[in-house]
Amino acid sequence: MHNPTCPDWAEALLNGFSQIFLQRQPLCGLLCLLAILIGAPTLLGGALLGGLAGLLTAQRRAYPKAERQAGLYSYNGVLLGLLISQHFAWSAVLPPLILACGGLSAILTRQWLKRATQPSDLPAYTAPFVGLGWLLLGTLPERAFALNVPDASAIFTAPFTGLAQIMLLDQPVAGALIALGLWLANRRAATWALIGASVGVLIALWLDEPATALLGLHSYNPALAAVALSQIRRQPWLPLLGILLAITLTPGFAALHLPALTAPFILACWLVRAGARVLRKPRMDRPFESP
Repeated sequence: MHNPTCPDWAEALLNGFSQIFLQRQPLCGLLCLLAILIGAPTLLGGALLGGLAGLLTAQRRAYPKAERQAGLYSYNGVLLGLLISQHFAWSAVLPPLILACGGLSAILTRQWLKRATQPSDLPAYTAPFVGLGWLLLGTLPERAFALNVPDASAIFTAPFTGLAQIMLLDQPVAGALIALGLWLANRRAATWALIGASVGVLIALWLDEPATALLGLHSYNPALAAVALSQIRRQPWLPLLGILLAITLTPGFAALHLPALTAPFILACWLVRAGARVLRKPRMDRPFESP
């Protein structure tokens, strides 16, 4: 619903931040912005520029206003802005690169939405971000995360760190702000996000990978899968299956020498949705509101 106290462009941009977590809620988007400001302030400009690029491209090309306002053409641009700002050194080329990638992500999203018109069709999710992200990171030499192994007490905050990693952040405070935004937007989604992130931490610890577990690197894909699949129908086996698939698929990308980004989340959700469609021919109970 339109907020009369918030300009259309600002509401659309904030919704773009919240759509990273499959929500349409400006306050959630505002808390995501605050999470970036606290967790990695140097990435904030890139995130805003990427989101604006997607929105302006959608406006320029006269994409449906309802979809623009929902943030559907901005969230991939936000993620690309974060990724580019994190991995590339500042130069005069950086802003045009973010603008180009943000705009292209909006075009790709529109083409997907035009073809995925039925509730049972596979959503785009963050596929434009992943595809363009792989192309961008393929131009860089491989490098490891320059992160220190956290203290053992970080196990209690690890699920929040996992939520922060969805936006390429590694601060539990940022994750707590995201969790709050999710709670305000959709309590069920917030609950499943924390369940998914917690399961990812526990399985990584069980596999004797404490550093990556506590840094949230095993948590963000199952958290996203749990949020997405909890929206289909109120059957807990769907998000639980998505959590397990996202965790299982993640090591395969390392074997292929590809950064996982959010690809395990996408594939897990596609597999669950495709399997549900095969098992039950009738269409899903209700359509997704997010790509």
